[in-house]
Amino acid sequence: MKSSTITVARTNAFVATFDVSPAETGSLDGLRFAVKDAIDVAGWKTGCGNPTWRDSHPPAVAHAVCVEQLLRAGARCVGKTICDELAFSLLGENHFYGTPLNPCAPDRVPGGSSSGSASAVACGLVDFALGTDTGGSTRVPASNCGVWGFRPSHGFVSLAGVNPLAPSFDTVGVLARNADLLANVGLVLLAGAQVPPKKPATIHLIREAFALADADVQTALSEPVRFLRDLFRERVQESSLCDLAADEVGSSFETWAETFCTIQWAEIKSCLGTWIADAKPEFGPDIAASFELTNQLDRRRVAGAVERREQYFRSLHDFLGPHDLLCIPTTPALATRKGDPPARSANSSGYYPRTLALTCIAGIGRLPQVSIPIAHVGGVPIGLSLLARHRQDAFLLEVAKSVEQVCG
Repeated sequence: MKSSTITVARTNAFVATFDVSPAETGSLDGLRFAVKDAIDVAGWKTGCGNPTWRDSHPPAVAHAVCVEQLLRAGARCVGKTICDELAFSLLGENHFYGTPLNPCAPDRVPGGSSSGSASAVACGLVDFALGTDTGGSTRVPASNCGVWGFRPSHGFVSLAGVNPLAPSFDTVGVLARNADLLANVGLVLLAGAQVPPKKPATIHLIREAFALADADVQTALSEPVRFLRDLFRERVQESSLCDLAADEVGSSFETWAETFCTIQWAEIKSCLGTWIADAKPEFGPDIAASFELTNQLDRRRVAGAVERREQYFRSLHDFLGPHDLLCIPTTPALATRKGDPPARSANSSGYYPRTLALTCIAGIGRLPQVSIPIAHVGGVPIGLSLLARHRQDAFLLEVAKSVEQVCG
């Protein structure tokens, strides 16, 4: 299997290639897709990017529900893609399997953890691909690789047959090369959600989110933001993080990110801690450091974080009307260069804290989010994101299509 310009071997996007024929005919007839190696495909091992996990688990006996839905809609599955170990990273560099190619910026990482899925789409090897998204694992690689990325509302797409990381944040994500295909695949996974009007009532540009981004990212996104203003006119307005939160401390992204990480780390420890203690797997150094964070978490903080998350969820739901959107940068910085891990410190200027500050809005609010490949800095892609109210996924996908139709 190869595209006209880039071979599978060169991309390093796949852990395995194969051919699973469509189960029926439908809206995805003739399309090919790949599946992140954290999602079950019958007869194949779900390796989750780690050799110990792969070798200690049998092949899947059935397709994940999301895979089955796509096969029944007429699509053909052609392989499983590399992911960061146990899906616990935003970089896209795997210690054991290497780094999938970012064709737009070959010297930079593709982003993770759905790295291979983003690479396969960006390189033209598949029409679309499935990823997962807990803390940004579909949205970040979509932004880095210059493709469209969709994280659905939490709980709206089945996770049966998807390896859990942090269940109250886990979702199945979609990566595609255009918005029309992204929407078609999304609607299959959303099991026939009704398509609403395309025009938003209000698009809220979140000031603090843009201020969090590097200067070159802010500059690159200024033109797309102006385009949104021209397209939707008075419907576009500036809003503050304070408007989204239900308390004073919620006016700081630091509080949102801390809330997200506290719950995520506790759930990761609960899902994977016993297996790690039992199997004693070898991890790459970056992933080992991430798992060590879960060991250091004081579980007494979790109850307060859960309460705060529910408070912010309700506040977001009240703030957003059924046809309102939020607009933020997908990531605050360009994809990092290969072999040059970004700062992981708790300092607010670090790459990880700032990236999670942006991606955690959807996680805490259980919101659907689309990353639009609409800008670049010196040829390096950067995404602009739109987020809708919880369970307004079909509306969001329709808006994304309308943006692409106008801007091309």
